[in-house]
Amino acid sequence: MEGEIKLKITSVNVFLKENSRMKGIASVQIDDCFVVRDLRIIEGEEGLFVAMPSKKTSTGEYKDIAHPINQECRQMFNDAVIEAYQKEISKLQ
Repeated sequence: MEGEIKLKITSVNVFLKENSRMKGIASVQIDDCFVVRDLRIIEGEEGLFVAMPSKKTSTGEYKDIAHPINQECRQMFNDAVIEAYQKEISKLQ
């Protein structure tokens, strides 16, 4: 089926940061065989969100290095990373 996600996030590691907007960095393992590192957990105006790994171009703007190509996949990453972040925060309380 088109749009159906067949991959599975098999683990998420979160490293908490003491920063005003950036709350942590995450690594996501997909299907126990592929890792995406340096996803940033950001406190935005509407709550937490996950920013994909990016690099600065010669023009000074940032471009994603890796990113989901549809909203369903982006939501899957966001939900998994935010859940892992909240678990790490709860360990501190």
